[in-house]
Amino acid sequence: MDPNERVPRIVDLTLRLEETNGLDRPVQALEPLVESVFGREPQRSVLRGEWLGHALHPLLTDVTLGTWTSASLLDLVGGAGSRAAAQRLVAAGLLAAGPTAWTGWAEWSTAGPREKRVGLVHAVTNAVAIGTYAASWSARRRGRYAKGVGLAMAGAAVAGVGGYLGGHLAAARKVGSHHPVFSDEGQGVPANV
Repeated sequence: MDPNERVPRIVDLTLRLEETNGLDRPVQALEPLVESVFGREPQRSVLRGEWLGHALHPLLTDVTLGTWTSASLLDLVGGAGSRAAAQRLVAAGLLAAGPTAWTGWAEWSTAGPREKRVGLVHAVTNAVAIGTYAASWSARRRGRYAKGVGLAMAGAAVAGVGGYLGGHLAAARKVGSHHPVFSDEGQGVPANV
């Protein structure tokens, strides 16, 4: 990197988050639980997507975030006739959030210390987003549509922060399972293809 090049603020904050030793204690407290539930075989292999050749977590995040984004689009441009569909989309995202989190914890169980720090904040941020979307669904169910829309917009903002951190883990820090043939060391096509 050019020493004169300015580092974007969000990159600087993310690097600081990676080095925040204050997160080590909660990480260490969670590790045994996560390992016992998501980090043992065969569930770890299944949840990490080893059978698929790629991490399963990003695929499921697309389902969760995609349904919530679709709900927001209906909220913004769909009119009154789309309220029920938007509520169903919020519910679908909430249903997908559980399996999405499980696959994330399975990946987290194999990550390194700095990645676990960021992963913990990613998980907490996403938990806040899930809670906000659950409140949105509840408000909509009670007929408080405007409140439900406002909560969904807040949930989208929080989910955006979680998404940024998840993207950082996947793209910059390469957290995510993949078949060895896809690594630089495993160049070439396997013999059974």
